[in-house]
Amino acid sequence: MVRTPGTTGRVTRRRVRTRANLLDAAFAVFAAKGFGRVSIEEVCEAAGYSRGAFYSNFSSLDELFFALYQARADLIAEQVAGALALDGPGLDVPAAVDRVTDVLLLDRDWLLVKTDFLVHAARDPEVARSLLLHRARLRRAIADRLARARGSAPLPAVLGGTDGAAHAVVAAYDGVTVQLLLDRDAGHARAWLKQLLTALLTDGSGTPDRARN
Repeated sequence: MVRTPGTTGRVTRRRVRTRANLLDAAFAVFAAKGFGRVSIEEVCEAAGYSRGAFYSNFSSLDELFFALYQARADLIAEQVAGALALDGPGLDVPAAVDRVTDVLLLDRDWLLVKTDFLVHAARDPEVARSLLLHRARLRRAIADRLARARGSAPLPAVLGGTDGAAHAVVAAYDGVTVQLLLDRDAGHARAWLKQLLTALLTDGSGTPDRARN
């Protein structure tokens, strides 16, 4: 078959746009109703596409859900790394904490979808492995940045180094977001997470503890 020049590019762009629209629609539907309570038809209706368009991009709702989670999780990991990279060779811990909490707590809908994915992963070992890989990537981004700044901002010894600090940061975030999901108070959650992270990464006063190694 002879193709008109440019046809493949147009089809590819259209396919990319269709996939993105399906993911956006799925995000809204999953956040509103929860994974496990949503059908393919509901996603298609929200996106304005047919089932054929859905199946040309995804083989199942599970595959779409994973693609959605992966895209959002990767974006957040990049944003966190970027927020931690703005201080140059040193690290202004309070300022960095402000930037990180702004990135992590902007979207309650994302937290709903993320929690659904966590429950889904807990029942599926293959999905769980993918989730663990993402969490490890996020921790590495945090640990790498802390390691580069360690000379100017020593960490409390109790954390056991940059890897321990990165685990503590992620654990603090997980704990605070549970409260956010229940009370819907993003301002309080952001303030509480800032206090926790500042205490974890410094002597608790908001400035690095230079007496510790």
